[in-house]
Amino acid sequence: MPASLSTRRLALAIMASTLLPGMAAASCGASFCPLNTQWEVQGQGGSGLRVDLRQEYIDQNQLRAGSRTVAIGQIPTHDGELDTLNRNTLLGVDYGAGDWGVSVTLPWVNREHRHIHHQAGTDELEQWDLEGAGDARVTGRRALGDSGWQVLGGLKLPTGDFDAVNAAGEPAERALQAGSGTTDLILGTGWHRHLPGTTLSVFAQGMWQQAIKERADFRPGAQATLDSGLRYAAGPRWSLMVQLNVLARDRDQGLQAEPDDSGGRYVFVSPGVSVQVSRNAQLYAFLQQPVYQHVNGVQLTADQAWSAGISLRL
Repeated sequence: MPASLSTRRLALAIMASTLLPGMAAASCGASFCPLNTQWEVQGQGGSGLRVDLRQEYIDQNQLRAGSRTVAIGQIPTHDGELDTLNRNTLLGVDYGAGDWGVSVTLPWVNREHRHIHHQAGTDELEQWDLEGAGDARVTGRRALGDSGWQVLGGLKLPTGDFDAVNAAGEPAERALQAGSGTTDLILGTGWHRHLPGTTLSVFAQGMWQQAIKERADFRPGAQATLDSGLRYAAGPRWSLMVQLNVLARDRDQGLQAEPDDSGGRYVFVSPGVSVQVSRNAQLYAFLQQPVYQHVNGVQLTADQAWSAGISLRL
């Protein structure tokens, strides 16, 4: 079989595996989408300085118990969760030189949450409007020769507020706060390749994140992510992209945690498009749709999530 034909079939197989039809009702399952826009890890970057600005929109207004959707009040809980609206902005700065590179991600969180608090036979609507800096991430990478493999490592830093309150002075649940308050270790590896004789490229990246220790009676659950994707250059300026994003998150721990209603396992398909608007500027957008979701206990979910941004090479 000719090499060009075999690589085309491989690319089509990868695309087919990431475009399987999914469940109509589900969500990002977290306050941030597990979407990969680390262009250097995907083999789309280069040496020098790059700035990436991305906006996410996640409306979590659907309750889920395990892998099934439930109505509000169907399963008795201490609080009747109603919805959480996330509008996150992420600023990424990356610098690469030869086989080395370092990335810094600075999130800005805008989050609205409502639930009904059940106490002593009465129901009270409680709500929070949270806005502020989230937890920064600093990661470094090194390419392993010309193999296409990279190793990655770094830290999530406790730069976000974790004791915000609402207008009534009630503190938000720790899982809702802009920051976790903990320093987390991040380790991972990535691989990318341009398929010979085609305008296709593929990538895969696996990451592990775990809090080093508890802080203020809270320790977020460890999480593992696996991202894989395909990029097709449809023209001189346009590219079509699709990602398969897998997230597994353990239960939160500590006196301020809700271990029974935290953590889960998720699989998302994320088709996207990018356009090169100038030599050093790229616009992109993704729609993230779940194909599988299983939460621990009862948690809020959403039908889909949107993400769009601009990447600038300086």
